[in-house]
Amino acid sequence: MPERRTMRIAMNGVTGRMGYRQHLVRSLLAIREQGGLDLGDGTALWPEPVLVGRRDHALKAMADRHGLTEWSTDLDAVLADPSVDLYFDAQVTSAREEAIGKAIAAGKHVYTEKPTATGLAGALDLARRARAAGVKHGVVQDKLFLPGLLKLKRLIDGGFFGRILSVRGEFGYWVFEGDWQSAQRPSWNYRREDGGGIVVDMFPHWEYVLHELFGRVTAVTAQTATHIPRRWDEHGEPYAATADDAAYGIFQLEGGAVAQINSSWAVRVNRDELVEFQVDGTEGSAVAGLRNCRVQHRSSTPKPVWNPDLPATESFRAQWQEVPDNDTFDNGFKAQWELFLRHVALDEPYRWDLLAGARGVQLAELGLRSCAEGRRLDVPEIAL
Repeated sequence: MPERRTMRIAMNGVTGRMGYRQHLVRSLLAIREQGGLDLGDGTALWPEPVLVGRRDHALKAMADRHGLTEWSTDLDAVLADPSVDLYFDAQVTSAREEAIGKAIAAGKHVYTEKPTATGLAGALDLARRARAAGVKHGVVQDKLFLPGLLKLKRLIDGGFFGRILSVRGEFGYWVFEGDWQSAQRPSWNYRREDGGGIVVDMFPHWEYVLHELFGRVTAVTAQTATHIPRRWDEHGEPYAATADDAAYGIFQLEGGAVAQINSSWAVRVNRDELVEFQVDGTEGSAVAGLRNCRVQHRSSTPKPVWNPDLPATESFRAQWQEVPDNDTFDNGFKAQWELFLRHVALDEPYRWDLLAGARGVQLAELGLRSCAEGRRLDVPEIAL
């Protein structure tokens, strides 16, 4: 049995849906359930969460539920504890920058949800401070680890598409207003003053997906909307939705391909998965979602003819071929946690750092500016 090497991890914001479900339960507790993370040197890294938040009773209940022993509402005290190795942040966006700054100043390694800050200047400042402090830092970029996108990357790496021409993405679902059915997302998501909005939430995702798979985003044109201007909060009280709940973006990519991605919390789903990307190339096309990926090669592409006077006689969906799994896919959040923990413990390479997070903040900032100014904006490269 490998020797256990404990790493104490302050987890701030785990009473929220994402922090609890994906990061605590399906990532760190799942690693513990498998006996720790095998480091390949006769030791297993054992993550020891220290739960941090504002509600003592909620933290205690969560700790009791999962057999954990440590929680605190005093972030400063937790960061002052020299036995705490790593700080993780899944708070609301507006609280993240200050907390990460404190963690860096305390000499803690940092792993965080995105966006990393409310503006590019703050995001770059965090990246520079982390580099100066010599701490390791990473940003959650979970969609890269989804089975559907892993299959898509396999196709790209294998040259399936030939020259990639375009990427079309559809993301979203109907988030209930909260009056006659409770909303699936917290109310702060719809208040700009609290850091809400679908652009600041989703454009950082689209930046790393496009950057990693197809090429750096070099220009953006965006149109945003607040389609549902009145919503009801967790207490049943009405409030004005001041943040955008839909965004329609066009992204020019390095190398010439064009991506267009619609993001909306005011759309009813008529597709196989909540997010889908269609990639068209000279040699073939693919449609990838969260888990599945379908392809159509140039050699088997049918030849439809436009005739609005007759009903369609062919099933277009049936003309695509499913890409096999050919692998066992773990939870995407857990997979990235394991890579970052190995980065901290063994100094293995890890490229999804705070600078990568800053690129996502930059794209969101420019997307909002593009809409406000009604024009296409270049996306300059950033560096520390």
